[in-house]
Amino acid sequence: MVKEISLADVRGLVGTEAGLSDWIVVDQTMINAFADATHDHQFIHVDPARAADSPFGGTIAHGFLTLSLLSAMNYNCLPKVREQTMGINYGFDTVRFVAPVKSGARIRGRFVLAEARFRGAGMLMTTYDVSIEIENERKPALTARWTTIIQFDPKDRPEDV
Repeated sequence: MVKEISLADVRGLVGTEAGLSDWIVVDQTMINAFADATHDHQFIHVDPARAADSPFGGTIAHGFLTLSLLSAMNYNCLPKVREQTMGINYGFDTVRFVAPVKSGARIRGRFVLAEARFRGAGMLMTTYDVSIEIENERKPALTARWTTIIQFDPKDRPEDV
């Protein structure tokens, strides 16, 4: 179960692993749905017979599919901030697709809080060093530095920051 923390507690997590998500199976149905949604039907994603002859030995997930699952992983494992009224995806400083995710593989996200700083009266900017691990693989599927913004009512801002 994901725990709940206060705004005042967030900065104390800097430098620590803030969350490790549950495993998510990336199957061919998910890959095909993503291909349909993004109009990216490259054979290495959607044609198992043809992809079998590729260096991957079968179909692989789109890198952007893997990246998009960070939101679900975030909700699954990161502490909920009690005072938060909204969360906003601010962006990525880096994203590296390190290893392919083969159809049927299980992946999970590991989140290390790299930075947390207050911006304005009602915003806390958080930056995570994230890796998406592939079960039984040495290399991660991807690594990224991800920045999000936690919005809250300014009256809830901790006094000591």
